[in-house]
Amino acid sequence: MHIGYIPVMLMFVFILPPSQAQESDSLKAITLKEVVVQSSYKKISNLNSSQPVDVADKTFLSEHFTGKLTQALEHIPGFNSMEIGSGFSKPMIRGMGFNRISVTENGIKQEGQQWGADHGLEIDAFGVERVSIRKGPASLLYGSDAIGGAVEITQAPPPLENQFFGEVALLGKSVNETLGGSLMLGLKKNTWYTKLRFSEQYFGDYHIPADTVVYLTQHLPIEGERLKNTAGFERDLSWYSDYRNRRYYTNFAVSNAYQKVGFFAGAHGIPDASQLTDDGDSHNIELPYSTVNHLKITSRQQYAWDKIIGYCDMGFQNNHREEWSRFHTHYGTQLPPENDADKELEFSLKTFSFSAKIKTYGNGHWEHTVGYDLQYQQNSIAGYSFLLPEYGRFTSGFLWLSVYHLHPKVSVSGGIRYDYGRLNISAYRDAYLENYLREQGYDNGLIASYKWRSYPVNRNFGDISGSFGIVWKLDNLHLIKFNAGRSFRLPCANELASNGVHHGTFRHEQGDTSLSSEHGWQFDAFYTYEREKLYFAFTPFGSWFGNYVYLKPTGEWSALPHAGQIYRYTEAEAVFAGAEVECGFDFLHSFSFHFAGEYVYNHNLSEHISFPFSPPASMRNTLTWKHKRIHIWEELQSIAPQKRISKNEEATPGATLWNMGVAMNILLCKTELEITLSMQNMLNTKYYNHLSFYRKMEIPEAGHNAQILIKIPFKNKLK
Repeated sequence: MHIGYIPVMLMFVFILPPSQAQESDSLKAITLKEVVVQSSYKKISNLNSSQPVDVADKTFLSEHFTGKLTQALEHIPGFNSMEIGSGFSKPMIRGMGFNRISVTENGIKQEGQQWGADHGLEIDAFGVERVSIRKGPASLLYGSDAIGGAVEITQAPPPLENQFFGEVALLGKSVNETLGGSLMLGLKKNTWYTKLRFSEQYFGDYHIPADTVVYLTQHLPIEGERLKNTAGFERDLSWYSDYRNRRYYTNFAVSNAYQKVGFFAGAHGIPDASQLTDDGDSHNIELPYSTVNHLKITSRQQYAWDKIIGYCDMGFQNNHREEWSRFHTHYGTQLPPENDADKELEFSLKTFSFSAKIKTYGNGHWEHTVGYDLQYQQNSIAGYSFLLPEYGRFTSGFLWLSVYHLHPKVSVSGGIRYDYGRLNISAYRDAYLENYLREQGYDNGLIASYKWRSYPVNRNFGDISGSFGIVWKLDNLHLIKFNAGRSFRLPCANELASNGVHHGTFRHEQGDTSLSSEHGWQFDAFYTYEREKLYFAFTPFGSWFGNYVYLKPTGEWSALPHAGQIYRYTEAEAVFAGAEVECGFDFLHSFSFHFAGEYVYNHNLSEHISFPFSPPASMRNTLTWKHKRIHIWEELQSIAPQKRISKNEEATPGATLWNMGVAMNILLCKTELEITLSMQNMLNTKYYNHLSFYRKMEIPEAGHNAQILIKIPFKNKLK
């Protein structure tokens, strides 16, 4: 199917842009004096928030585009991409991820199976136009699941002129023979603005600089240095429309993201060398594999009065994930299902969201925001395996945030939020396991504790978060910010009630129904110095948690066959600390240098060890040369060894990577083509990502990768 897709995309490249080229205007041209805008969206965001905010615009996203959003954003210090295989990844901010990071798009929080280490984001990277990253606790604004930070995906402003416009994008990568493309068509007519986008990506098995990997001392061959069955494809369709008329504004968005990706056979279930024999086809998808379909519908209604603006966001999401693996029984009495015998797991999560906020502004020195959030989730399961039970989850929260401008250069902010949550988890009795344990001769007490794979849970939670911050703009060069507060997170269904073999992580994971809501105290400081050709930023942070929840190896051997040790969700006292540093300067007219570094320290005060998945210190040195329509950069990325590890976690050696790229704007038939060529890991260095899903198997990161991204924008003015 993808072979026929490329000629269609090439047709848009060579035929559509000239046919849509702008006609000459009959009015006399008038040359105006150049206007230089000194501010930016990032500067405005940092002035309006006491927390550090980083912004990735379209230029940044194009330069670092890989086809996956989180991999582009990891060039921002403090943000990490947790690799989960097959090119997919999940966001981490300052060492926190999973349900501690809130990802929002068009004002609605993205809800999927983010609790799992092998589940990524279902968002079309081609369609992302602007991203704001809030580092540190964001529970006050976003609720429970933003204790570690937030990633906000928003639309770029619509064009000022009436026009028909669009964009064709083509992507190619050598490391896994990716072939992808995206077509966007849009229309701006007076108060209406709408756009439609369709994207596809096809990729084959990944190249790695290794011919052997190790799991539990077992050496597994990697034939041809390719991870067999890591091929897949992604298909995305989205539509966005908004209407603006004086005081009233509304938008409506629909998106559907579909992915089908193979699991490397050595990383799903019990590794078996016989499954890794080369089949001669690097693009086929065999068992085991996963499919994910994420449907999202969102809308905003907004109205502005003289000194008040009110708006509400509504959304519905359906995240449907299936994992397929040839039926295998862990118990001798278990029979394959009559239908879909190879469907191992199925999760279907439906989420309804509502948020309403009222802001007052222009009232002397004060600005106030009051808001209410509500969310309801229902998760159903299927498949011959068991890990997570069915559950329903309801949360709601009230917030108040006030900003007082002491002086044109000094503002003080403070707020408080109360959240209520209810979690109703269904019971599940495993009759096959009960019979198996009885046949194995286990006593009745152990059989009684294991046959209930999930106990019924019906719990209510309530907690408070708050913050206090100061923004002080000393002058046009210096900016200082400080923020401190209390944050919290309600426990998730997997932390309370998961109980089974998680093949994706090679262990028996078990929840604890007695866990309480996670809470902590956190602070951030932020200093920037910026002038015309020089920039410096320093952002230290720290936090303390009285009951940080993590997955702890218990030392108990599971009675489940092929399960190994039990890992149980446990509470512990914890501290996190660290800093990010950025600096840059321009020299010799066309050159610039940029440095970005980060360090995260965490410590389990209850066990006196580190927590798992702690990112190592790293830095990037980038030299850039710009001249007219050409932009060339060279980057030296240094990753420190990570020796501060948790139990059953391997230390990871450091690495130095060399990356290069060039971006060009070429004028062709009155259309400006944007071409970006890049090379990652140019020396084919063998290195490991400490945050990788595959790290435990000593699978290195991808080898050298040559990539090309071509964007062909076009537009035609309308009367």
